[in-house]
Amino acid sequence: MHSHSPNQEILDSIRHCEVVAYSGEKHSIQPRDPVAIEEPLEIRVQGKALVVTMRTPGHDTELAAGYLWSEGIIQSPHDILEVAHCQRGSGLDNNILNVFLRQDIDLEDHQFHRFSYAASGCGLCGKSTIESIHTKFPAVQSEVRLSVRVMNGLLDTVKKCQPLFEKTGGLHAAALFTIKGELVEILEDVGRHNAVDKVIGSRVRKGHSKLEDHLLFVTSRASFEIVQKALSAQIPAIACASAPSSLAVEFAKANQQTLIGFMRSGRFNVYSRHDRLVACGGRGGGVFFF
Repeated sequence: MHSHSPNQEILDSIRHCEVVAYSGEKHSIQPRDPVAIEEPLEIRVQGKALVVTMRTPGHDTELAAGYLWSEGIIQSPHDILEVAHCQRGSGLDNNILNVFLRQDIDLEDHQFHRFSYAASGCGLCGKSTIESIHTKFPAVQSEVRLSVRVMNGLLDTVKKCQPLFEKTGGLHAAALFTIKGELVEILEDVGRHNAVDKVIGSRVRKGHSKLEDHLLFVTSRASFEIVQKALSAQIPAIACASAPSSLAVEFAKANQQTLIGFMRSGRFNVYSRHDRLVACGGRGGGVFFF
């Protein structure tokens, strides 16, 4: 539960700086141009440092929960007992977050001794192969079908729900939709991987850890790690505004996930499991939503 109002959350996530704006040969000084805040967040588990990620402040609890879920460190929403920013002097350090898990969770099983740094743009790179991820997360078994009409409307919905991007032009968003195209949640961050962790972590914190009847939309390209994070929640479809990487396509195919890129109003490309897409009036096996 967040006590801040939406307007306060926006103010907490941006700073203003002076810029010199050019238009042709002329320029003017803009004294209060809004920019997205990027600061380090150290996530600790049982008081021990696990990872530092560069993120936009806000929804840190959800970010931590989503990261722990997508890494396979927690497997149930009830594995998290408490999340709190660390005490520093008489106040709180908003850039250090401590997560307390159930005592019976064996952290050594998750190579917890590794302390990692994650840049906001690239996530944690080069740490896992597709084969090792299969030992943590099974391939998607969903038989849902995706309405082409619904997919064509996703981008317009997301554009209307990005207050931080509207202010700064500098943040990514991750949005979770039902298969029917109903927006469940959308969260923003300077890092696309963080935005995905935030939206998945939010569902985990609310007790909804399996999302087989949802789809994930990201306003960035789709990297391997974004598709992997979707797999951790058993999300059968991922759509991105830009291009997927080759490894993201390979990973999606290996795990029976529908991967869609270059989402625009009225058009998109499908790279994996095209058979889930159904035009209005189409027929086929499985469950249909229009």
